[in-house]
Amino acid sequence: MSKSISHRSLGFFLAAWTLAVLLSAPRLLIAQDDVLSLEDAIRQALSANEEALSADQRLIEANARLVRARSFLWPSLNLSGTYTRRPFEVTRQVGETEITVQSYNAISGSSNLSLILFDSRSIPALMQARFDRQAEIFGVKDSKRLLAFEVSNAFLSALGIDQFLEASRQRMEFAKQSLEAATARHNAGIVSVNDVTLAQLEYATSEMGVTQVQGQVESAYLQLGNLLNSPPPKKLKTPDFLLQGVEGMIPSAEKLIAEAQARRPDVQSLRWQGKSLQALTLEPILKWFPSFTLTGQYRYTNEAGLTGRSFNWNVGVTMSWSIFDGFTRNADYSERKALAIQADLSLRSALRKVELDVRDALVSLESQRAALKLAQVTYEVAVRNARETTELYRQGLSSALQVADANVRLFEANVEFVRARYGLGVAFLNLEAALGLDPLGKEPDIEN
Repeated sequence: MSKSISHRSLGFFLAAWTLAVLLSAPRLLIAQDDVLSLEDAIRQALSANEEALSADQRLIEANARLVRARSFLWPSLNLSGTYTRRPFEVTRQVGETEITVQSYNAISGSSNLSLILFDSRSIPALMQARFDRQAEIFGVKDSKRLLAFEVSNAFLSALGIDQFLEASRQRMEFAKQSLEAATARHNAGIVSVNDVTLAQLEYATSEMGVTQVQGQVESAYLQLGNLLNSPPPKKLKTPDFLLQGVEGMIPSAEKLIAEAQARRPDVQSLRWQGKSLQALTLEPILKWFPSFTLTGQYRYTNEAGLTGRSFNWNVGVTMSWSIFDGFTRNADYSERKALAIQADLSLRSALRKVELDVRDALVSLESQRAALKLAQVTYEVAVRNARETTELYRQGLSSALQVADANVRLFEANVEFVRARYGLGVAFLNLEAALGLDPLGKEPDIEN
């Protein structure tokens, strides 16, 4: 299915916001070997994760049920044969012909054919199986789509914690430089030992922070590896494929809501489920009509009997008509009609939920963009403050406590900046999920 221009513009616009800030902050420089991209992570999860494999099996089940429902369109053919050994033989003379009534060795065989010409239960069952299969197709796609978003969130989380680790290392490096400066000034008799003590405390705190964040990084990579059903990846590649271009404006919420309601696989699955239940309401109505079955038989025996024929055949039509069933049909119709109405109500609720999801995602995106702007300004101010405080300390115009405080503020601002960038990425993914797109900004392909 092709994407509309508005979807492409929206994807590019939001993706640029997300990735531009992700790429603007200091990051670890890593080699391209053994680097896992988001596309590869999603592809691997969809091919190896048990949830995706189980979804494929659900579709196989739906196909099998459809084949079973179609079976009434085909005739059934049975072959049977019998051999019987008897202790004596019986014959009769009819005119000049001797007829064997009972043979020592009796052999008989028959082929029976049965074809349903009309059965009130078969037509609704076939319609239900077709609609259920369509519902399962969309359900499977939605399951895989949600798994892809789960992988994407874990991917972004691991990237964010990686940047937390870089911020922690920068804090430790800054604390190390402050400790060296305080030690040198103490040895020169310029400052007291308190400055060295404060610098040592800050360095030990930053070192412990690095160790703690390293554990969080390992845990995040383990979680991602679990979703991929593979060993944890070594490095992750920032999904800069989203930076393909920026053009156009964000469409209105009303337009996005209408498109999401028409596109979301979970909503489409509910639509087909409603059609399936609606089809079942036909069965009690069609039970008022008789059913007809065509039967045929072809038979061979070596005991021709008085007919003198070893081969014989017959064809017939059987009618079955339930005139009165104790109002069972009426009860069945009322029950299935109520189920169909419930399905329609569930669909209406889902459509309203889609509207809520889209509006919430748009509000969250705007909020995260504002938070990112504030975090970026705060980070830039903290960088300038740390540099100025360090320079003033070297000139003897500030204290070690001010240097340590500036380092802590810089670290906190860096962490908040990383958190804001990660929050913006999550908000972008949530909007794509609400719109019925996959994490790569594409409409999910629906198999027929």
